[in-house]
Parts: sequence; structure tokens; C-alpha cells
Amino acid sequence: MLIGEVARRSGVSARMLRHYESLGLVEPTGRTGVGYREYSSDDVRRIFHIESLRSLGLSLREVKRALDDPAFTPAQLVADLIQQTTARITTQTELLTRLRRIGAAQPEDWADVLQAVALLQALGSENAGRRQRAALSSAGDPAVPAEALVEAVLSEADPNVAGALRWALAKSAGDAAALLAVGLDAPDSEIRKRAVRSIAEIPDGAATVLLRDTLAHPDLVVRRYAALALAARGGAESIPILVAMVVEETNEADAADALTALAGEPTLAERIAGHLVEHLTADGVAPPVRSRLTQALADIPGATAARALAALTHDEDRTVAHTARYVLTLRNDR
Repeated sequence: MLIGEVARRSGVSARMLRHYESLGLVEPTGRTGVGYREYSSDDVRRIFHIESLRSLGLSLREVKRALDDPAFTPAQLVADLIQQTTARITTQTELLTRLRRIGAAQPEDWADVLQAVALLQALGSENAGRRQRAALSSAGDPAVPAEALVEAVLSEADPNVAGALRWALAKSAGDAAALLAVGLDAPDSEIRKRAVRSIAEIPDGAATVLLRDTLAHPDLVVRRYAALALAARGGAESIPILVAMVVEETNEADAADALTALAGEPTLAERIAGHLVEHLTADGVAPPVRSRLTQALADIPGATAARALAALTHDEDRTVAHTARYVLTLRNDR
């Protein structure tokens, strides 16, 4: 088989076949009477083997060694190729992500592109101060898409940088709440917490709807953050979780403050008092729990709270009874 036919059948150009021959990779078995290269079926099979190994990323030198050295073992070389390919994919994926973000910002000229690149690089800096300055300068800047800020805030461990990123996200023009929702399902609990805290600072209606849905999240910590944020927006759905936080002594001061703010609405005040009383009258409620519930009732207006406090002045625990009497005195003075 002459070189032209081999080239057609193998897809390897005649020029490359000559190059393979010069490297000693494959040599034609013979020559015709006029000196043309003549390849055997074994030669063609070796060419296909060369191309197969090249497709795995082996260099021509490595291909020759693999085909000619009987002692050659591929395991380590394949492992090295996997590592190199993984690193290359990671680099290319990062580049693709950066390009998509710059494209999403719809730059009008190269100055816009350069500005976006500089901000994205700063957000990924190892220096916390530089990341914080980048976050603060990116607020409301269309050159920095919300996707970049979301990725940064979900991976940010420094509290000062995270605060700046949440602030920048709250001012971004993108659909930040929907992008952050992905973080609520992350396997890492810290990422879930960062996601809900970031959603809590976004003032739009989409964030409020998401917070309401998050009250049923399987992660208790996420539910508590959502309840506090939703209460600040007047969300009565958060009342059961806030009352449970008081009972369980988990960030109970903030929970009690949130309940007091909601109780500014008379119908909600009665509802809140009802939840607190329900826990008070349950079997086996320990004195410390009754004491916290008594303090929570202190700033809840309405008849239900007043009746519950009056009953608590006769509590068997002196601290609880004293607290109830003191609270009633303050309420009467008001």
C-alpha cells in the first residue's frame, strides 16, 4: 500500500507519515521498484495505534516508548495525564466562567472589559482587604455581574469581606436571590448559612418569597435565619420558629425582638401570645424556659399576654413569679 492510499485510509497526512518515519515511529516495510514507500497491513495497524495513543494526550516520544518498550507500564503515565487534563479543564472552565461574566455585563468598549477583568481578579485575590475593597467598589457597577458576587459571597469566610459582598449584592441589578437559592442546597452547611444571610439582605419581593419558602428548609439553622429576616419584613409565617428559638434559647434575644416588632399589629400580637402561652402550659416546662417565655411576653400587647403574665405571678418558681410581677408593673405604668 503506497503512502497516498495509507493517508486516505488512516486520515494521517502523507507529510505527517514522513514525520513519523523520521522519528522512528513507523517505517514502511518496503519500497517499490522506483523507490516509493510501501506499507504493510501491520504498518497501517501501527499508525492507528499511534493515533489512538495521541488522542489520549501522549506526546510522540511517549507514544514511541509505549509501542517499543516491552517493560513500559501505562498506569503512572495515564495517572499523570489524568492530573494534567484535570488541571487544564479547571483552568479552561475558570476562563470560560470569566468570559461569560464579562459577556453578561455587555461591555461597550475595551475599557469596560479591562475594568471587569480587574474587579473579577480582585474578588478572587488572596488578600482579604483587596477583596473587601473590590466588593465595595462593585456595588451597582454593571461591569460586575451578580453571578460573580454570588460565587464570591458563598465562598467567603472573612466576615468583613462577606458583609461587603452582601451589601454589594443587595445593590446589584441582577436576579441575585434566584442565584443565591442554589447555595441553600449546598452540601456544606457554611455555604447554606452564607446563602440565607445574603438573601436576607436583598430587599426585593423575590427574596421575600424565597425566605418564606426557606422556612421549611431541612437545615434548622437556615430556617432560623430565614425566620428572623422574614419577621423584619412583617412575615407572620415566622412566628412559630421565633417562639421555638425563645424556648430553645437559640439567639433568643433577637427572636424576642422580632416577635415584639411583629406584635405591633394587634391581630398578630394575640397570635404571638397564643403561641407563647401554648409552650408555657405544656407538660414538663422547666423554670428557665418559663422565665424566657415570661420575658418574651413582656412586650407583647393585648389581653392574652396580660392574662398569661397575671397567672405567672403565682408560678411555683420564685424567679418566674418575680419576673412576671415586675413585667406587669411596667405594663401598668405604661
